[in-house]
Formats: sequence, structure tokens, C-alpha cells
Amino acid sequence: MNKVRLLKHYILTKYGRKFHSRHEIENYQNKKIKKHLDFIVEKSPFYRSLYSEYETELKTNHWRKLPIIDKAMMMEQFDLFNTVGIKKEEALNLAFSAEKTRDFSPKINNISIGLSSGTSGNRGLFLVSDKESEMWAGTVLAKLLPGSLLNTHRIAFFLRANNNLYSSTENGKITFHYFDLLDDFQSHKTRLQDIQPTIMIGPPSMLRKIAEWQAEHQLHISPTKLISVAEVLEDIDKKFIEAVFKQQLHQVYQCTEGFLATTCKHGTLHINEDLVAIQKEYLDRERGIFVPIITDFTRITQPIIRYRLNDLLIERKTPCPCGSQFLALERIDGRSDDLFYGERYGEKEKKVLFPDFIRRAVMLASEHILEYKVIQKELNLIEVKIKVEQKNHEQEVKERIRMELIKLWKSFYLIEPTIIFSDYNILPSDKKLKRIESRL
Repeated sequence: MNKVRLLKHYILTKYGRKFHSRHEIENYQNKKIKKHLDFIVEKSPFYRSLYSEYETELKTNHWRKLPIIDKAMMMEQFDLFNTVGIKKEEALNLAFSAEKTRDFSPKINNISIGLSSGTSGNRGLFLVSDKESEMWAGTVLAKLLPGSLLNTHRIAFFLRANNNLYSSTENGKITFHYFDLLDDFQSHKTRLQDIQPTIMIGPPSMLRKIAEWQAEHQLHISPTKLISVAEVLEDIDKKFIEAVFKQQLHQVYQCTEGFLATTCKHGTLHINEDLVAIQKEYLDRERGIFVPIITDFTRITQPIIRYRLNDLLIERKTPCPCGSQFLALERIDGRSDDLFYGERYGEKEKKVLFPDFIRRAVMLASEHILEYKVIQKELNLIEVKIKVEQKNHEQEVKERIRMELIKLWKSFYLIEPTIIFSDYNILPSDKKLKRIESRL
């Protein structure tokens, strides 16, 4: 690992890039993207072909008018998409082998291969060079590490799969401990107790389980920073974890396509606009709900340019007290394939119900809910899995949830769905937990 490059990007990110206005951010992004596109068009056969009719836009830096792509297109054109000539079949074989053996260190030349978890229904491959890993590591440490690189940090990282990208953050003062989500809980408890992590990073479903162990005195650890990754962070989990560890739970928004956002000291999620440019495709402008179209001007091995994600983001309406000019989010609401739908009386038209609507209805129902999951199984069939504080509250909570959901459907003049209840029996695993899930 090139520690000089890591340190350079740590210093640049933490001290060098200061933006005092949106104008400064956009100027910075335009310069970076112009240079980035020159390189990508030369090295990626896919983009060279895609942009062959867009010479004017490329020359005048009107990159926002370039075609939009998505995961399906990237995977279909994978061999031509990347800039290093790696074949999809070769990359998939290595990635699946790593999944089976749980050894994620092998590379193709100097390129690390990763496999996304496929929450949206189709798995994705990602490629990262050693140079990009070092840049990523320096940037991540600058944005997430409390104190400085000179302090001692023991990082416990819970993931479905390890990757060379993550272990690139290690140095003499920083030790990185990967916890495989497929390992048994007793193994996790024993290792956490032995390591005594100063920073703990993982999906909120796993962090909640650790908080339960801590609350039940099965575990005694004192991390100084907690960071949620990989899953949508729900308020019900956030409040529980923060109450047990008596500190703010931070959040990282990262996916196959890039390191997209981190929380500031006030807990507000800000887009990393020093790394990516975000365009908003609004689904509900009034509520600030949009799908992001991202351009990552730091990724060169697997270029991400005008790439539509299927995540639902809600923009923050008021400025963040931290003063950052980076786009602030109210929350990550879920995925566009987990939108719920209702049927209007006497019409074939269907009405979209955003995950946040469902979430609010459940949380308004009762303060006795410990955990929940809501599944739209059919257009007019909703299943609710719940866990309550005391068994004698369960029937009352169910009725209140039913009332709130029916009230929500009625407020949009929709046919009332059948609502069924079942026990909450979901444990943290290598599958991402979605508390709001559509199976339509």
C-alpha cells in the first residue's frame, strides 16, 4: 500500500478542500468532470461509443446532457465498460470463489473485485484499483475518523463480504477487524469483548443486536464512534442504539457505485460533493423526494457517469447548523422498488405510497413497538411483523397499526387493504434488512 498517497488524500480531504458556496462546489465539479471525461472516453470503449454523438457536450462541458445509464446497462456492457480490460466472466468467477471460501484477498492484476449484495434484485460487480483504494482510504479516514491518524483506533467492521478496499485503511496506529455477518453470534461477542473496538461500523440491524447484548450485560464495550452502513437507518433502531451507547449514531451512504454521503458532527447526512456530483430526478418535488443520478469523478477503473440509482432520498429543507455547503439529506428513504401502491375506488389508476408514509404510520401507532417489518405481498394485502415490549400490549398495538395504515390508505382515497400480522422473527444476517418491503 502506498501510504504517501493515502496521507495525501487524508490531508486534502480534511484540510484542503473548503467550499464557501454552491458556486464554488459546482465550479470544482465541472473542472474535475471535464478532465475525467477526457480520460474515460479514451480508455472505456463503452463510453467512447455512447458519447460518439455528443462531441459538442463534451467540448463545452455540458456533461449534464449526456445519456443516463443504470446497473443493468453497466452489467450488460461490463467488458467494454471498465477501462482495464477485465472480462465479466473472469471477475464473476473470482468474486463467487471469494464468497464461497470467504477469502476476499485475490485480485486480477492490481484490481480488487467486489460483488454487491443485490438488494434490488440483481447483483453488481465493482472494480477498484490499488491506487483508487488508497485514495478511498485517505478520504474515508478524513471524513470518519475521530481525532487524527496519530491516535490509536481499533475498527470493528461488520460486513457481508470483506474486500481489499476496506483493509487498505490499516496502518500502525489503525487496526481493522473484519466481522463476517455469516459467523455465529457467540463468535462476534467473544471477539468484540477481546478487541474492545474504539469504532464500530455495521448494518443497523447488527448494531442493534450488539446494543441488545450490551443492554443485557452479555457484552461490555465502550466504542467512541458508531457508524451505520449498508441498510436504511430507521429511527426505531437509531434511538435504541444511541440510548444504549449514550452517543450519536453516525451514518455512511456507500454502495457499489461510490462513497456517496457521510454524517457531520450534527448527525446530518451530507452528499460527498467533493467526490461525486448529484442530479435530482424528483418523484415528489414538494416533499423533496428524489432518485439520484450520480457522477463519480474519482473512479477511473469502473467509471460512474450520469448513473441512475434506484434509491429514494429526501432532501433537507433547512440549512444544517454545521455550515457545510454540501447537499444535506433528511434521510435515505429506501429503494424505488420498495414503493407501495394502492388502488383508487372505481379506477384502474394506482397511487404511490412512499416508504416514509408507511414508516410514519407504524411509528405513530404505538411507543411500545420494539421492531417491525411491513411487507406489501399483493396490491391489497399487507403483512406486518412486530415485536412489542410486553406481550399484553400486543393486541392493542396491532389494532392501532391497522387503524393508522387504513387511515393512510383512506387519506388517498384508496381501497382499504387486508392487513395481517405475524411475529417478528428476523435476525441480522448477510441479507440486508428492509423494514419496508414490496413484493409486488
